[in-house]
Amino acid sequence: MATLELRTQVLTGILAASLAALAFASYPLGAAAAIAAFLAAVLVVIAAIDSASFRIPNRIVVPSTAIVLAANIALSPGRATEFVLATLLAGFALLIPNLIRSSWMGMGDVKLGMLLGAALGWGVVGALEIAFISVLPVALFIRLRGGRDARSAVLPFGPFMAFGALVVLIVPRLAGIGG
Repeated sequence: MATLELRTQVLTGILAASLAALAFASYPLGAAAAIAAFLAAVLVVIAAIDSASFRIPNRIVVPSTAIVLAANIALSPGRATEFVLATLLAGFALLIPNLIRSSWMGMGDVKLGMLLGAALGWGVVGALEIAFISVLPVALFIRLRGGRDARSAVLPFGPFMAFGALVVLIVPRLAGIGG
């Protein structure tokens, strides 16, 4: 987290640890809880870095994707196809806007989408829906506040994807409706 100020690093660490603990506690004790905690911590770190630098580091997202995909396949071999397809399709869905215009979606966001697919399986669809829905009011606010100049403003999408994933990862379990 060399791109973040010390104060931001401390706050990010506290938030990552807190959400990791919440994710861990929302799952039955075992490997699924450990995977959820790991994912929550990684998502907070990625969101903080993307917010500060508009970059999602490969050195974090790529190994995290491999770790989570391998762990989920080992934990739920019957869902292996789901995890692999969700990983590939989430990445492909986010790659399309990047291929049309690279300013629409960065490659870090594409790789983060793959991490979400590896972690959430088909739940990645809900996470991405939440991300796109939650970015809309922020974009509208920036557009209204900034006027014409805001048309060229860039928003980091990683924090919104992390938010959507954390909602899908934790909220249903806390509400007692998670599998």
